[in-house]
Order: sequence, then C-alpha cells, then structure tokens
Amino acid sequence: MAITLVNPNGLPEIPVYRQVSVATGSKLVFIAGQVAWGADGVTVGEGDLAAQVEQCYVNIAAALDGVGAGFDDVAKLTVYVVDWTPDKMPLLLEGITRAAKRLGGAVPVPPATMIGVAALDVPEHLVEIEATAVID
Repeated sequence: MAITLVNPNGLPEIPVYRQVSVATGSKLVFIAGQVAWGADGVTVGEGDLAAQVEQCYVNIAAALDGVGAGFDDVAKLTVYVVDWTPDKMPLLLEGITRAAKRLGGAVPVPPATMIGVAALDVPEHLVEIEATAVID
C-alpha cells in the first residue's frame, strides 16, 4: 500500500477524514469527478443526496479497479455538493456508509476537501467526487 493516513499532533481530529496522507508509490492516478451516473449513463438517485454519494463512491471504486488500485490507494478526495449546508452532512455520511457496505468494507478516510457549488454538469446531479490515488 502506497498511502499512509495521519492525524498529526497540533491539528484537530476530524472523524470523516485524516488531515494528511503520505504517498510512497510511484504512479499518480487522477480520477475525473464522478457523478451519480450508473454504467448505463442514467442518473441514480435523482433528488437523493445519500444515494448519489453512494453511486459516486461506487464509480470511483470502478475507476480504481480499472487501473489495479483500490480505496486504500486514495491520497485525496475533493467533494463538490450543490447548495451545501451543514444540515446535509448526515446524508453525505449515510451515502459513504452505504457505499462501504456495498463495496464490502470500510471506505478509507483520506484527506478531503468539500466545496459547495451552485450547480454541476446536469441539474439532477447533487454531488461530484474526484480522487487522486498513488500506486506502485
């Protein structure tokens, strides 16, 4: 595994991610922002933030698998949420939990940045998640 997740002393511990990831691999993998499209290109979970977060993670897992990687190789996530407000956090966490169950285990918690945006590529999309991974 090329990634070590760390919460250094002097920084707050955030339950949903680690503050730092240390990468020791030799190949960088940049995954385009994933939205809630199923493999057929149809939006999954229209109007349901948790369902869309789940699908984004499933899509990231498929992208990682396609290059011989997994969530343990993810060094950084960036999450874009339409009209973000803090009261949406439980739905975001529910979607991550559902994705972890669907993918057969815990989804690691690499450093992450969450950005509220006005809109995404199509009106039905409520969230987009991009990932950077490091593999040997």
